[in-house]
Amino acid sequence: MTNHSQIAQAEGYGETLGVKLLRELAERGSFIFSTEDAKAAAADLAIPETYLPQLLSKLATGGWLLRLRRGLYAGMGRLPGEVEVHPFAVATNLVSPSAISHWSALHHHGLTEQVPRRVTASTPKKVVTPSMRAHSQARQTEQRPAGREAGRHIWETNGVEYEYYTVASDRFFGIEEVWVDEHFRVPIYDKERSLLDGFAAPRLFGGLAEALGILEEHAGDLDLEKFVRYALRYGKASVAKRLGWALDRTGAPRRVTAPLAELPMDGVRVLDPTRPREGKYDERWMVQENLGAGGRR
Repeated sequence: MTNHSQIAQAEGYGETLGVKLLRELAERGSFIFSTEDAKAAAADLAIPETYLPQLLSKLATGGWLLRLRRGLYAGMGRLPGEVEVHPFAVATNLVSPSAISHWSALHHHGLTEQVPRRVTASTPKKVVTPSMRAHSQARQTEQRPAGREAGRHIWETNGVEYEYYTVASDRFFGIEEVWVDEHFRVPIYDKERSLLDGFAAPRLFGGLAEALGILEEHAGDLDLEKFVRYALRYGKASVAKRLGWALDRTGAPRRVTAPLAELPMDGVRVLDPTRPREGKYDERWMVQENLGAGGRR
């Protein structure tokens, strides 16, 4: 059992012990680490386990490490041998399993030049962010937390915003592991899965025009047969028909789009669910071309 003199001595050299702890974690490659990781490193340095919570708190207060959530920390890259943690690594460690998706994935793959203002990721888990807790409390007092968009819940840490989309587990696919720098390898949707969300959920991208524009510009960079397989695997006929219609207009071979055309669907769907139901019908794809005068054709 640790006595009071040991703790007093540790507190007297808190910063020195903290630097030693961070250096030990960095040498182990633990740039993002749990409390259990810190305990193991502290044990090797003979740092009393009972003092560790205070030490971690001091390091966070002093700006030496970042507390991501309860029991999870990231180094701030202030020591030799330490590195600044990439935001994609933070995102996929904050919620696990998760994968970088939507705008962040599209930008990473060079499919859009629009720089996302927040890091976006998908997960099959139900995510409860601090903003969601604040929103729940605010609803009880009929107030909305300042600076938050209605219906959007963001996880903010160290000045970076992270947004998570919960997906069904059978739609959490098309994931590859990529190195975002020399230290961090993260899960991310591949090109085809990233763009599929533009056809599956146009509202999240401001309408279907964004996905259509990316497809027109980058069709040659995509594996169209994989794209079709993903649309079928997604399991929603309206998404498959929407994509098939778009692939037709980029000149994709009929043998590639045939599985999408053959997929049965009940009734006619609008191409862009964010726009009014108007426009001519396409019999092959069972869609109503409601893109409007400004839509891509």
